[in-house]
Amino acid sequence: MPKSTEPEDGSESDTDLFRIRTFFLFWPYLANPIYRPPNVILLMKRSFRPLISILMLVALTATLSCRIASPRRGVFTVSAELESTTVLSQPPQIQIFNSTLLKFASIDIGEAKSKLEIKQLLERDFPSQGRQRNFATSRSFSHHDAKSKNSNGLPVLLRSPKFYRYWLDFRRNLQLWARKKTFQSDIMMDLVSLVKTPIDRHNGLMSSARKYKSCAVVGNSGILLNRDYGELIDGHEIVIRLNNARTEKFEENVGSKTSISFVNSNILHLCARREGCFCHPYGRNVPMIMYICQPVHFMDYTVCNSSHKAPLLITDPRFDVLCARIVKYYSAKRFVEETRKALGEWASTHDGSMFHYSSGMQAVMLALGICDKVSIFGFGKSTSAKHHYHTNQKSELRLHDYKAEYAFYHDLLKNPQAIPFISDRFRFPPVVIYL
Repeated sequence: MPKSTEPEDGSESDTDLFRIRTFFLFWPYLANPIYRPPNVILLMKRSFRPLISILMLVALTATLSCRIASPRRGVFTVSAELESTTVLSQPPQIQIFNSTLLKFASIDIGEAKSKLEIKQLLERDFPSQGRQRNFATSRSFSHHDAKSKNSNGLPVLLRSPKFYRYWLDFRRNLQLWARKKTFQSDIMMDLVSLVKTPIDRHNGLMSSARKYKSCAVVGNSGILLNRDYGELIDGHEIVIRLNNARTEKFEENVGSKTSISFVNSNILHLCARREGCFCHPYGRNVPMIMYICQPVHFMDYTVCNSSHKAPLLITDPRFDVLCARIVKYYSAKRFVEETRKALGEWASTHDGSMFHYSSGMQAVMLALGICDKVSIFGFGKSTSAKHHYHTNQKSELRLHDYKAEYAFYHDLLKNPQAIPFISDRFRFPPVVIYL
């Protein structure tokens, strides 16, 4: 994990402005670590003959002129002072983050609201969930018995056996999801088993720890209309598309192949209104991966999951927490650097508890964990292009901070070690962004 620095006076203040610095450590003025290669010969004792001493000194000089390269520990550089046999190593770049900014990004200001909503749902308080109360009052699951009256003289509401089956599944899934919603820095290393393995099993393939050879993550930006990336996109082993963006009539720009449909739960909520929960613009056999925007959307998942032939997977909540912290970090960093305001004013700029990463950002994070090579298409914007290539949406949503996410993609290309919260054990794959 990245290391953090505290203010020099030992204090922390949310009103301070913080500059995030990267420190690069160089020799020769570092005393540690000390590396003594086994082939260095120490100075000979004075009692040896002068000729032997001169020959050994020449050998020592030749040894000291070499540089030993290590792929994990940087370049080991030998001191130029002949009277010393100490070999000083140049350590790798060490990314240092300000601890206050990390702590700020770790706070989920919507957590209390989410826990209350989960509590209400588990207590069957459906009416408080707005239009989601249809789950409890739908004619598919219940009917009123006109012959029986309750204490208020109203017909008794009778539940069907199907309702109770759905209710038990809904309650179990929601409770499990809520318990697992914690921070885990190495969750990226589990994505193959969490996502790729069930998809392989559905496709009749043997499970393995092997990642996909290449993946294309196709965003929905209108800039794609100015490019003919279709053939290039379809040439990847796996193509991930977002929020059911259609490809029909746009094949030259965005391709036609879809391996994984990645959506937010608002998309499934709309699909749940349709007959049979139809939500398959790319075909019924295309797996769908969904992240939960609101806990109440587990109702839609419970009802629609049985109608899906292909896997309908929910992103692990630990993965959600990691993505949320990363995006909030970049958003807060950009806020203090550009506005020169205090961190306490950040929430009012980004809808407070409604602030959320975009579907595209999490799809890219998913690809980093399950693919050996990642290509990104349709991420970015232009004043001359539509917001989405397939819709007439005019502007961005305030609950997202796309500029902060662009900064994340820049670090992903140039300096992945600058990305916070991800375990040091995770190895980022090569990434290419097509504009």
